[in-house]
Amino acid sequence: MSAAVAETRPAGVAAPVRRVRRRAPAVFVALAVVLVVLVVVSAGSGQLAIPPDQVVGAFARAWNAGVRAIGLGALSVPPGAAMEHVNGEATLWLVRMPRLLMAVLVGAALATAGVVMQGVFRNPLAEPGVIGISSGAAVGASASIVFGLGFLGPFTLPVLAFAGGLVATAIVYASARTDGRTEVVTLVLTGIAVNAVGGAAIALFTYVGSTQQREQIVFWQLGSLNGTRWDDLAIVAPLAVAGIVACLFLAGPLDLLSLGERQAEHLGVRVERLRVIAIVVIAALTCAAVAFCGIIGFVGLVVPHLMRMLLGPAHRALLPASALGGAVLLVAGDLVARTAVPGSELPIGMLTALIGGPFFFWLLRRTRRRSGGWG
Repeated sequence: MSAAVAETRPAGVAAPVRRVRRRAPAVFVALAVVLVVLVVVSAGSGQLAIPPDQVVGAFARAWNAGVRAIGLGALSVPPGAAMEHVNGEATLWLVRMPRLLMAVLVGAALATAGVVMQGVFRNPLAEPGVIGISSGAAVGASASIVFGLGFLGPFTLPVLAFAGGLVATAIVYASARTDGRTEVVTLVLTGIAVNAVGGAAIALFTYVGSTQQREQIVFWQLGSLNGTRWDDLAIVAPLAVAGIVACLFLAGPLDLLSLGERQAEHLGVRVERLRVIAIVVIAALTCAAVAFCGIIGFVGLVVPHLMRMLLGPAHRALLPASALGGAVLLVAGDLVARTAVPGSELPIGMLTALIGGPFFFWLLRRTRRRSGGWG
């Protein structure tokens, strides 16, 4: 937390802040351990079961091969248990690991975008879908499916989904900007309108499409990590990592913005520039996440609030913790999606909505109760 924010902190809250700071390392360690355990368990779960010791052994051998390739053989680790099944290595590295790493990246990206969205809007109920990114991406994906576009091969649908999300964000931002400033209320209301128009466009594409195309549109909107390849990961990873790193640099200004726009400007924050940068980063993170995986809702709402309950509102801890928490949530959700129904797979977007919907309802009631009503 910046010195300016610390100076404005009442003396009575010093002890709770110290408790939060002491708690932060334990929270980060716990999240990291849970994520590693989930990755090992998930990598070994499925129709071809792989014992955890063999999964760890495969990871160790991959690590050793990597450090030897770059001339750091001194960092090698024990090779671990050998893979017993003849198809174990292929299943692990060609099918499950790209999917697991995509879950980590998408979960981290959506949760980080949610933190920044709530910080910029200064509203605990904000999440990336508010400004129409997801609906714009869904329109782009639906158009690709219905018109049978394939000019970029298998990447046509993700690219059009990414572009649709960016176009929706640009429309919302341009509509909300007046006299060189962006009005937050207008931004939210325009986002609602864009979401409504996007929903109508998706309904139209669903109506004119064939039965197979309708099924594709519906399945894409439900969200899924199925079929993720290393090529997909190579596209999403740079965008997600760069976006998350950019968000970390916004932590200090977001802390100051929480004091109010006028106070933040007096403390040297260029609020309008911060808002523009934040919206661009949020759009890039969300578009990268949904382009290959479809719409996965509520991650950007649920995870930031859970982390805020544990660590408080300071963004320097909240942003990396939310990234870890989002990764944990989506890896766990993907594990449930793959294993809950034998021989079938549940849409992960449906699972996150089942978690996020009741949480959002509870959050509404909690916020209303704390503020004494909306009037």
